[in-house]
Amino acid sequence: MTLNFLVAPDFPPQNFAGWHLFNTVLQRRAGMQLHLVMPQDAVEQAALLDKETVDVLYANPFDAAELIRDKGYIPFARPVNRSNEMVIAVPASSVINRVEDLRPGCRIALTANHDVKLIGLRLLEPADLAEADVQWVLADSYQAAARQVIKGQVDAGFFLASAFHSLSRLTLSQLRPLVESSLKDISHVLIAHPRVQADLPVIRTAMLGIGSQPGDADVLEAMGLGEGLEPMDQEDAEFMIDLMDTLLD
Repeated sequence: MTLNFLVAPDFPPQNFAGWHLFNTVLQRRAGMQLHLVMPQDAVEQAALLDKETVDVLYANPFDAAELIRDKGYIPFARPVNRSNEMVIAVPASSVINRVEDLRPGCRIALTANHDVKLIGLRLLEPADLAEADVQWVLADSYQAAARQVIKGQVDAGFFLASAFHSLSRLTLSQLRPLVESSLKDISHVLIAHPRVQADLPVIRTAMLGIGSQPGDADVLEAMGLGEGLEPMDQEDAEFMIDLMDTLLD
């Protein structure tokens, strides 16, 4: 039997090959077939999840929370020291020097990453801006959002912090961060569909073990998860979800 392993489309392009390496190592150590599924964007991911064919998923916090609570997905691991922080950035030449300088009607570029928007809205509170006060401009990727900011098509951009800091040096030189979050407890999560619960101990052990053998460090670095993965149980997941609920309130 082949299991479908989906990776959320939130990582920089340079980590693409790393996930393929990780899946190759994972299959060998778990002794099972895992088909790596890498959707181009959140829309494609949603369509795949609707088909109920995804067995294991590396999900952003927002999607993980929904799937755990509504679909019974089982959380089992998360990256070590890789919390999902976000950055609000403006063009380097912008007259906007702090969040409070953003005004109602401002245009902000963002991707379909819901947790980034959720955290970003909290960071906009000093400007007294609510969701309805902003003109949201959807971008296909963080690279596309950066281009919109640099070209002045928007006033600011919302970025997953890891994606922002992975932008090219040239791109970063044309952007200026206003603020970066520091929540610490919200991260991507590895979750499994309930139908593969019997296979989960083997998958979990194999995943958590990547980092313990020669060559593993190179795989983890290529993925952008240099410190590897750590266990996550239902209680840990519920704590994270409760924190996200607090952000929504």
